[in-house]
Amino acid sequence: MSIWEYANPVKFMRTSGAVLPWLIGATAICLPVGLIWGWTVPEDYKQGATVKIMFLHVPSAMMAINIWVMMLVTSLIWLIRRHHVSALAARAAAPIGAVMTVMALVTGAVWGQPTWGTWWEWDPRLTSFLILLLFYLGYMALWSAIENPDNAADLTGVMCLVGSVFAFLSRYAAHFWNQGLHQGSTISVAPGDRISSVYSYPLYTCMLGFFLLFVTLLLIRTRTEIRRRRTAALLAREMRA
Repeated sequence: MSIWEYANPVKFMRTSGAVLPWLIGATAICLPVGLIWGWTVPEDYKQGATVKIMFLHVPSAMMAINIWVMMLVTSLIWLIRRHHVSALAARAAAPIGAVMTVMALVTGAVWGQPTWGTWWEWDPRLTSFLILLLFYLGYMALWSAIENPDNAADLTGVMCLVGSVFAFLSRYAAHFWNQGLHQGSTISVAPGDRISSVYSYPLYTCMLGFFLLFVTLLLIRTRTEIRRRRTAALLAREMRA
């Protein structure tokens, strides 16, 4: 069985329809468990109760970056293989990624005020995240502005390639510039200071919950985009007739 079989809209609709109930159930269990678990952890000896913002901030920031990477991959598939499902999946993912980016910026500001003494700082990672949000908004606006869906997919695919630079910078900015306020990563397989297991286990659960939520919403929105495209094609056919 080839993965390209799922580029067929009929195959995708059938398979995603079978998988969605399981994804919804897993999300409904994992995400609340992670958030409630994170809410009940003890306060940090330095940051106090504000450390609990981490359970929203870190997963949303992680998803904001990785959703753009997913859009890059699906856009490349469209540009190279011309599979419509991949282009529609990229379009479907953009609003979810934009919401995750806004959530990361807002929770980061709320967390940063008591920690850094300011709501905003032109920290390299903060700045690149803000630019990433602008790319998300521009990507969605470009889709809406172009009437021909294939032309829109082509141009937004190119835009996705450019925006990937800032997705990359958002992930690794703290490693490139030493003057940033952000600390180094405490979730890694490399040697160094690591987050306590008291916080890491609920954080991993939240990260899994956010990922499951994204996949669930992605499938629902992609199915909607496919139906919308089918409806537009039928209406165009009737008008020509």
